[in-house]
Amino acid sequence: MESHHYLETALVFLLATVIAVPLTKRFRLGSVLGYLLAGVVIGPQLLGLVSDTAGVATISEFGVVLMLFVIGLELSPQRLWVMRRAVFGTGLLQVLACGVAIGAIGFAWFGLSGRAAVIVGGSLALSSTAFGLQILAERKEAGWAYGRQAFAILLFQDLAAIPLIAAVPLLAASGGHGVELASVLRTVGAIVAVVVGGRYLLRPVFRFVARADAVEVSTATALLVVMGTAWLMERVGVSSTLGAFLAGVLLADSEYRHELESHLEPFKGLLLGLFFISVGMSMDLSLLLGEPLRVLALVAGLLLVKGVLLWPLGRLVGGLDRGEALRLAVLLASGGEFAFVVLNLADGQHVLDGTLHNRLVLAITLSMALTPLLVALAGRLLGARPKKAVREYDTIETESPQVIIAGYGRMGQIVARVLRAQGIRFVALDHSVEQIDLVQRFGGWNDIFYGDPARPELLRAAQADKAKVFVLASDDPESSLRVARLVRRQYPHLKVIARARNRQHVWRLMDLGIDAPVRETLCSSLEMTRMTLEALGVAPDVAAARVERFRQQDAELLKRQYLVYDDDARIVQTTREALADLEQLFEADAEREGSGSPSSS
Repeated sequence: MESHHYLETALVFLLATVIAVPLTKRFRLGSVLGYLLAGVVIGPQLLGLVSDTAGVATISEFGVVLMLFVIGLELSPQRLWVMRRAVFGTGLLQVLACGVAIGAIGFAWFGLSGRAAVIVGGSLALSSTAFGLQILAERKEAGWAYGRQAFAILLFQDLAAIPLIAAVPLLAASGGHGVELASVLRTVGAIVAVVVGGRYLLRPVFRFVARADAVEVSTATALLVVMGTAWLMERVGVSSTLGAFLAGVLLADSEYRHELESHLEPFKGLLLGLFFISVGMSMDLSLLLGEPLRVLALVAGLLLVKGVLLWPLGRLVGGLDRGEALRLAVLLASGGEFAFVVLNLADGQHVLDGTLHNRLVLAITLSMALTPLLVALAGRLLGARPKKAVREYDTIETESPQVIIAGYGRMGQIVARVLRAQGIRFVALDHSVEQIDLVQRFGGWNDIFYGDPARPELLRAAQADKAKVFVLASDDPESSLRVARLVRRQYPHLKVIARARNRQHVWRLMDLGIDAPVRETLCSSLEMTRMTLEALGVAPDVAAARVERFRQQDAELLKRQYLVYDDDARIVQTTREALADLEQLFEADAEREGSGSPSSS
């Protein structure tokens, strides 16, 4: 009967998830809200399909442990160093300002004890990483200035959650009379043990397991590491999540990082969803019905306090304009998933009153539910994408170049490196501020400039009239065509070597009189084809001949289709005819080579 009971419970969880999560994601409300709503519906507050909320919460806490481990894996020192200004600048100020303000309000106005004010202020200062990043991705705004700033703040919040989680047992042990020295020493000792043990034991263990070449053993080892460090920290009275986070950080730069993430991701997703369902099940909806004004005032106060503090931080520290700062404030004003973790831990340690815990959990959930709606409203009020910060084009000072390179991405950089190595003078132009800044960090080249190559005055400043070759390496077809028209019109003497995204791009470049545009993936695709044939047992010379035969036939087809490229029916017909011709050519080649089939070569 017990197994029957567990089977029913599992079916209820899965059914609620399958219904609720797709619905909330369809309305752009995020999967976290779907899990919370599913928990509310199946919990004792409404349908009562699952009554053992304590048992579910115990199992689901392992999802939080896995989440902290994966966060630790992603926080490599190199990544933090690259983003140090935004993460440890705006992020640190946001957590401190919001934590102190909310804690002070709780202490002064609501009569919270000192340790309760610290926990409430610190937990409510954290925003929802899951909600924030998901909203940015769905709205395609992660690359905007406020989106990058929000990512940095959320990254620091993830870091700040770790000491906050670790501090809850210490505050509980202190009993409100200051932190006990023995607890601090025990915590520090456990952390040192995990760091030292992980440094000298984890990599040899994973190396040993990797030799077994068994996926299930690697998965078991990853779970063993997470559970082992979590258990060790729990044994010394420290949060198990801190141990999992430390284990992740220790393996962040190891060669096993990506393998660990792939093994643990399914477990993390399911158990984390279970955690949010358990939070929804434990929500006290009677509070919303019994004291609606108090709950709504908590929600409004949380959004207002964090929003008011986030806006000037975005303006003054993040360098955002008014609209972007408002978007940032709206996105990060709500509570977050780590607040559930911290408050549940504080409730279990009897640091917080049960009623206060229930009110805060309900307020955080409602604030998260309102966030997608507020972000959509802010987006509608502010209108289109915010303008990028204006930067003047670079002043070009150079000797007469032999080559002009338009577009300094992957292909343009390779051309430039070869030219530079041979002492051939060139000027490279790119209209992406981020790309120019990135390149200049790796070397102070004085032949790369920020500017739009489609501007006639910029080409004159680059002395295009004295150059011999114009390399058009832009990855944007429309931009490429604008530059090509300008160059062909004003500098007809230049030999234009153009990069093409696809066949349509090739034909439009040919319309401008550019012979043989270079298709960006053709050579690498042909090389992969040759290697594939050789891996199937085809002799190297035969594989090379087959690939060359295809290249010649495709070049002829490209020219034939250029004459009719506005006629889709003719394009389809000529493509089919070319495929039949190619099969006949390969068969004739095979007969001449005396081999029955490629696989027997």
